[in-house]
Amino acid sequence: MRRRPQKEERLKRTRRMTIMLNPRETEALNTYFRRYKVRNRSKFMREAIITAVLRKFDEDYPTLFENESPTLFDSQE
Repeated sequence: MRRRPQKEERLKRTRRMTIMLNPRETEALNTYFRRYKVRNRSKFMREAIITAVLRKFDEDYPTLFENESPTLFDSQE
């Protein structure tokens, strides 16, 4: 039997977060897990949350030009 390589100490998950769901949310998730045969629910939740967070960070990232890209033919007033 092969041993798994040791995870880096800084990547170990040592912090716990808990969420509360209402019955409809719970049933929706359970239906999804059954339908798509999700075996690792913790991994699914982590990936879904981090994906949403990173997408929001990407949307909110400051840009050089907040509005449309300037063109050479815009009149400057």
